[in-house]
Amino acid sequence: MAVTSDPDGAEPLAGASETADGGEAQAEPVARAKSLTIGAVTKALSQEFPDISISKIRYLEDQKLLTPRRTPGGYRLYSQNDVSRLRTILRLQRDEFLPLRVIRQELAAGRSEGAEQVASPQAGSDARPGAALRRLTFTLRDKGALYSLEDVVEETGAERRLVAELEDYGIVAGELRGNVRYYDETEREIIRAVTELSRYGVAGRNLRVFKTSAERESGLLQQILAPSLRSRNPERRKEAVEALENLAAVASHLKHLLLVRDLRRIAK
Repeated sequence: MAVTSDPDGAEPLAGASETADGGEAQAEPVARAKSLTIGAVTKALSQEFPDISISKIRYLEDQKLLTPRRTPGGYRLYSQNDVSRLRTILRLQRDEFLPLRVIRQELAAGRSEGAEQVASPQAGSDARPGAALRRLTFTLRDKGALYSLEDVVEETGAERRLVAELEDYGIVAGELRGNVRYYDETEREIIRAVTELSRYGVAGRNLRVFKTSAERESGLLQQILAPSLRSRNPERRKEAVEALENLAAVASHLKHLLLVRDLRRIAK
């Protein structure tokens, strides 16, 4: 008897066939019994990630971030390692707003579920201030790829009027090329973050506090490293930019800790 997918998109386990009494005859080795169908994976992660869907998991596979095993019939089977990797990807998207390109780098560098977020400097490692806090996210020297408004709207789920509002308030600017405005990766992720905030009623005018705070922090860090940043020595300028990235990571981490401390007071 042919086996078909169930209504919610779950796919049958490899080697399982229906018997006359409606049970399943297990033809696969017991070692593969823990493999999950795509529907089962979706259900298992839905509590932590309410917006998870079968189509989203398939999209991540299309982007070469997941490589589940396939049965002879073409059904996907996810091992526990696959599920752990997927959980890491979803958390990096949700908590750190990382684009898939950067997530791919993180995974290639050994980032996995349960890994230390901040490692202690070890012998032979980069022990400069803030080096342990740096993420493979957005560097100050490379804006990365450019995205049209259509791309940004499709990838972030933002409404066009929200993007226009962010431009009016100076949160994003974009770059006009011909008759098309393009946004770099940082601006795209800003739009993604603001889209999430907008679900809680945060409007463009409320973002001035974030913009003002960022400008003040930027000004402070610039003062600290101004002489090196203005140096005519290319090597010294390069070191200054690296130091600026490290300081930015430390400042960002400190701001996060201070925010958590204040929010705990509110939650009491």
